[in-house]
Amino acid sequence: MSVRFLLSATRILPGVSATGVRFIFTLARCFRFSQLSQLAQLAQPSQIAQLLNFVSSGRIKALFFFAAFSLAGCVSYEPAQLIPELTLSGEDVSFSSANTSERQIDFGLNVGANESDSLFDLATLPGVLVREVIAGGAAATAGIRTGDVILRIDNLPIDKPDALASIEQTAQPATFEFTVRRDTTVFLASVIASPARSTPPPRELYRSDPLATRAGYTTQLLTLSTSTSRSIAAATVVDIQLDSPLIPAGIEIGDAIIALEGREINSAQDLISRLTLEHELGDRVEVDVYDGSSVQRKTLVLWHPGRRISRVSLGPLLNYEASAQNATTSFTFINLWLFSVYQYGQSGGERTHKLLSIFEFASDYGELIEEPQP
Repeated sequence: MSVRFLLSATRILPGVSATGVRFIFTLARCFRFSQLSQLAQLAQPSQIAQLLNFVSSGRIKALFFFAAFSLAGCVSYEPAQLIPELTLSGEDVSFSSANTSERQIDFGLNVGANESDSLFDLATLPGVLVREVIAGGAAATAGIRTGDVILRIDNLPIDKPDALASIEQTAQPATFEFTVRRDTTVFLASVIASPARSTPPPRELYRSDPLATRAGYTTQLLTLSTSTSRSIAAATVVDIQLDSPLIPAGIEIGDAIIALEGREINSAQDLISRLTLEHELGDRVEVDVYDGSSVQRKTLVLWHPGRRISRVSLGPLLNYEASAQNATTSFTFINLWLFSVYQYGQSGGERTHKLLSIFEFASDYGELIEEPQP
């Protein structure tokens, strides 16, 4: 530190000699008790006067003022893009419905209880209310509409929706006579029930990783052409988004990831779960990739949403806050608790300006109204 640093300090702080600067640095070092003797030796009246002049100078006051504001200020960050909360699936996923009963015939309508509209008498009226008629279905062909009330089917009273569902589950395709009430008119409709079409159950396509790798994988059992020729599980890439980190890493659709950080994976879901639970977005990980001919270890930088400043505060001088979560922005200049020189706020399309805590005006998007043509 010696002479060069002391001379530099003398040029920065004019009016203070090198001896005075040396006294200041010795004073700073004297927080260690072993060097108190040095302070006693240097504490001469002329040097103390120089120190007092130095401390009382305008530059030091400005320095202390800036330091106080710096201690009162802060800067915060948040992700530049909203990150959805990801719920991990289990290894085995069942898509079967809880209702395993299958219909034999289909009337092409949905019904509900025929409840009265009175606020004083909530009794259930006879029949079932037609809530939906499937276009092109048997009921629509017979002329039944939404809002009709089905009273009987083949002279069997239908007072609950379960009664109609029971007929669909047990009867064979045939023509059924529906006694229907529409407003105050009761009529007979012949409904030719068609066989219920069996809908194939959902089938799994792949497992999706929408965050870390932004890609989709299926579990595949591979037999590598090695000396042992053993079979291992792999996560084969079947879908890649445009901003997936697999692209710069040279991983393509059809490649199979067999290990993550040197540990073999058990399935596609195992790869996604380990990336989500054991690593952070933006981490650098090593994966072993099999491209059909050889296994290569590649470096993969997980996707990161980026960062943006969400808050800047500098004591009472200014305060800026912005949140992508709820699309709000606020800015305050010289905020003295109950009084501020200027305030700005934005929430959605609304903009608010407030001056001297007295004058306030706001603006918002206009409403587009389509006027009917004459």
